[in-house]
Amino acid sequence: MFTISGSPHIHGDESTKKIMYGVVYAMIPAMLVSIYFFGLGAVRVLLIASISCLFFEWVIQKYLIKGPVTIFDGSALVTGMLLAFNVPTNLPSWMIIIGALVAIGMAKMSFGGLGKNIFNPALVARVFLLISFPVQMTSWPKPRAITEGIADVITGPTPLSVVKEGLDAGKTMSELQESLPTYMDYLIGQMGGSMGEISAIALILGGLYMIWKKIITWEIPVSILITVFVFSGVLWFIDPQYNADPAFHLLTGGLMLGAIYMATDMVSSPMTRGGQLLYGFGIGLLTILIRIWGAYPEGVSFAILLMNAAVPLINSGFKPRRFGAKPGIELGS
Repeated sequence: MFTISGSPHIHGDESTKKIMYGVVYAMIPAMLVSIYFFGLGAVRVLLIASISCLFFEWVIQKYLIKGPVTIFDGSALVTGMLLAFNVPTNLPSWMIIIGALVAIGMAKMSFGGLGKNIFNPALVARVFLLISFPVQMTSWPKPRAITEGIADVITGPTPLSVVKEGLDAGKTMSELQESLPTYMDYLIGQMGGSMGEISAIALILGGLYMIWKKIITWEIPVSILITVFVFSGVLWFIDPQYNADPAFHLLTGGLMLGAIYMATDMVSSPMTRGGQLLYGFGIGLLTILIRIWGAYPEGVSFAILLMNAAVPLINSGFKPRRFGAKPGIELGS
C-alpha cells in the first residue's frame, strides 16, 4: 500500500510547520521596514490579511471539507503575510478580506489544500484584486519619511509607474530621473509601492536566511534576477534614453519580493535544479516583456502565475533520477 500526498516529496528532518515559520521569520525584516515607512496602515493590512486567511482556512476545513484543521502549520499565515506584502497599505479592509477569501478558498483549498495548489495563492489574490479594483490597488501611499508622518493620506506613483507613463508620453530617462528616488532609497525602502516590496535590502536579508536554513535554494531567485539584469541591460545598452538601467529594474517593483518569496514556493515551482533554472529564466523574461511592452508597469505577478501553469510541463521534461539509477539515467528514460 502506498500513500500518495501532495508535492514536494523531500526526505529530511524538516516539517511543514518548521518550514512555514522559517518563511515567517524571513519576512520580519521587510515587515519592520514597511511598518517604519507606512505606519499603522501596514499593521492594519498585515493583521487583517493574516487573520482572514487563518479564519477562511479554518471555516473551509471544518465545515466544507470536514477534514483535519491545519491552520497551525503556518501555511495560511504565510499566505496572509504575502497577501499583505502585495497590496497598498491604504487598501480598504473589505477588499483585503475578499483577497484572503480568494487566496484560501479559490487558489488553495479548491485544489485540495497545501501541497496541491497549482498557483501561488497570494499572487492569485493580488491579481484578482488588481483586475477587480484597479484604482484602489494602484493608489500608493508615500512613505511617511517623505510626507512627514501622514503616509496613509498622501498617495503617489511608484517609480515603475513614473517611468512607464513618462516613456509612453515621449519623455527620456534623463528627464524622468529628477522625479525618481535615489538608488539608496530603493535599497532601504523610501518609495511608494506595495507594503512588502519597497526595501531590497530587507528582502535580500530574508532570502539569505531562507537559503541558509535550506528553506529555498538559490537557483530560482538567482536565475530570475540574472535574466532580468541581462535582458534589461541589453535594452538599456541599445537605447539608454528610452530604457531604464538594469539596477532600476532589479530594485523597484515587486521583483525582489516575487523572486525570493513567491516564485520559490516549493508547491508551485519545479522539483529539479534544471527545471528551476528554466522556470526562473521564464519568469525573468516575461517580467521584462510585460514591463517594457505590456499595459502594466509591473509584470512579476503575471510572470510567476504564467510559469506556475508551466510547472507540470517543466517537471515532465526535467525528471529526477530514479533512486539507485546510474548517473545520466533519468526517471522515465
